[in-house]
This record gives sequence, structure tokens and C-alpha cells, in this order.
Amino acid sequence: TPIMDEARQCDRIAFINHGQVHGIDTPERILQKFASILCPPPLEREEAQNMAVPVIEVDQLTKCFEHFTAVDHISFQVKRGEIFGFLGANGAGKTTTIRIIMDVFKADEGEVYLDDEPFNPKKHLIGYLPEERGLYPKKTVLEQIVYLTRLRGLSKKEAVSNAKKWLKRLEIDEYANRKLETLSKGNQQKVQLASTLACEPEIVILDEPFSGLDPVNSKILQDVVTEVINEGRIVIFSSHQMSYVEEFCRDIAIIDKGNIALAGNLKDIKRQYGENQLVISDVNMGLDELSQIIKDNVSDIITETGRTREEIIVRNINGVSRADILKRMIACGIEIEHFETYKPSLNDIFVSLVGDDMEDDKVVDYKNNSNDDNSYNRDIVDELPQGEISEHKKSVEGGVR
Repeated sequence: TPIMDEARQCDRIAFINHGQVHGIDTPERILQKFASILCPPPLEREEAQNMAVPVIEVDQLTKCFEHFTAVDHISFQVKRGEIFGFLGANGAGKTTTIRIIMDVFKADEGEVYLDDEPFNPKKHLIGYLPEERGLYPKKTVLEQIVYLTRLRGLSKKEAVSNAKKWLKRLEIDEYANRKLETLSKGNQQKVQLASTLACEPEIVILDEPFSGLDPVNSKILQDVVTEVINEGRIVIFSSHQMSYVEEFCRDIAIIDKGNIALAGNLKDIKRQYGENQLVISDVNMGLDELSQIIKDNVSDIITETGRTREEIIVRNINGVSRADILKRMIACGIEIEHFETYKPSLNDIFVSLVGDDMEDDKVVDYKNNSNDDNSYNRDIVDELPQGEISEHKKSVEGGVR
């Protein structure tokens, strides 16, 4: 796995880099030894971001497909110079909402505003990175990025220049003349990101951008996204890898069954969910034994609400002080190893909200057919009149819309 949160759940892990195994040990020791590669430091944010104001406002959006309501009167705001985390299980309504913003679907009710004016996507450049790859496997990397960029109205010279710039920035310029299908999954993902950014969009929508990327390439993408934020662009970020959402996003919204289940500042949300809860572990006891002692001896003041891999999560149900809880537990013979405030991860919060509702999309399989090589017009790369560009815009689902 390239995901460090998953690696931490293992008893032993092996770290391979550039074809060589550099270490096999416990997750803690491997992550400590190779921290500079596997766990890059948190992103620095500009002070000005704290003063960001709403730019895109989604107001009471509703969309139905026959008798199914995919999006039900949802509202949220996206600020310039920040990444907005838009989360939800499969079938929750994320893709429908994104496609309404992009004007692929028309909303049955509600409106999208940009700077307090009704938003017209045709007047703005939007870079969309879909979860499903929408590129042409049998075409070379450079020619298809140029093709997709020209569909957005850029000249051939601009498209070639921008394509080369982003290929170099993402450290894949050496593959410019290779067919996409010859690249690794991670490098294909970087090509798709290059195609998303090559039109220099004002609004960037990233759906699972870290899919298939190892920690080294993830760091490159993190740096690129940081640059995009610092340029003051509008960024909407959707991912199931909660560690990235926690690192990037200040504000989030979680959609569930077409409704906004939770929205707001992520720090405030985590503080609220961790309120009056503690994590506790014993030096020698297993979790089952510790749980039974808590239940038998201190259930009048605390109750178990969950578990981590090594600790029990309890809630203070009687408003007693932490010092009194600690005294009672020590008196029960518990040899305290950890005793601290519970700090829920975004993953904990997400699962608590929608964990029982995770299932596949129910309504429409929005299959992206842009991988059909026969639909590709090679001549467009060399010369495509402006009128023809307009005709092709609606057919492009992946990469840059």
C-alpha cells in the first residue's frame, strides 16, 4: 500500500524504493527511519488564507432521476485560496453535485453562485480530474494533453507550452512521446493531473487525485496542489483517503444519501466529536480485560464508546474531573499507559456518520467512454478551428472539461 495510515495497521512492513528493499521492521521504526520520504511535514499555509471569503456558493441544489433524489437541497461554500473537502460514500451524491457545478447536469432546484452572481461555467476555465481515468491509452502523453487543452480554447502554441510545463513540473516529461498504456498507474495519474491543469483553470476539481501514487509522487502532488492554492484558485477536493483531506482542507462537507450530513471547519468538528471523551490503555492488559474492569468498576462515570488498535475510547458521562477518573481507575488496579483526550480522526467521524450506508451507486452508472480510442480525432492535435472546438466540448468527460 502507498497509504501510511494503512501501513500503521500492520505488525511488520517492508519499505521498497527504486527496486530495492531498504528495511523490514515494525511500522513505527520504518516510518521513523524513513520519515523524510514517507511522512513529509504538514503543508505550510499562507496567513492570508485565514481571511478567505466565500467565492463559490452552492445554494439548495436538488437533482432527481425519475423517482430517486440524488441531491436534496444541499448548500455549502467554497473559499478562494483554500481546498474544500467534499466527502461521501459511493452513491451519496458527490459526482452529481460536481456535474451540476460543471453544467453537465441541470439542477431541478437551487443555484450555484460565483462572487454573488449566478455561475456560468461556460465563461470560466474548469480543470476536472475525475476518479475514473478519461485518457486515451494508445495515444502519446503529449498529444492528448495538447488535444484536451485545445478543446478549452487555447491556441496550439499555448497548449503545447502548457502541456510541456506541467509534464516537467510533475516530473514525467521523459514520457511525453510514449503511449499512455506503457506508463505505470501512478504516472498515468500524473498525466491526468497534467491534463487537468494545462488549461490553467480558475476552478480545480480533484476527485481522488492521489489514487495510485506512492509517497514520493504523493509529495510532488501535494506541492503542486499547494502552489495552486497559493495562486488563489478555487479548489474542490474529494477523496476517500482521509489523511490527505485532513492535511489539505480547513473546511469540509460530508454528503450522505443526497443530504449534507455535516459541514464546517474541520478543527471545530474534530473538537466537537472528541468532547468529553478519553483514550485509555493499560501497560499489560489486553483491551477485552481492560474493558471488563471499566464496566465492572467505573461504569457510573465513564462508558466505552469505541476502540483503537491499542486503546479503549470512553466517554465521561457524569461530568467528573479527569483527575477523579484517573484515581478511580488506578484504584481498580489499572496500570495506566495512556490516558489522554480522544482526538478523533476524520476517518472516525466519517464512519460514524455514514458507515452503515456505504454501498455502490444506485441510480446511474456514469461510465466514461472517453477511453474509446476510435473517438479520438488525431487531426485536432495539428489544427482544430474554433467552431469545431465548441462542437467537441460537450463530448469530453475526463481530464479537462
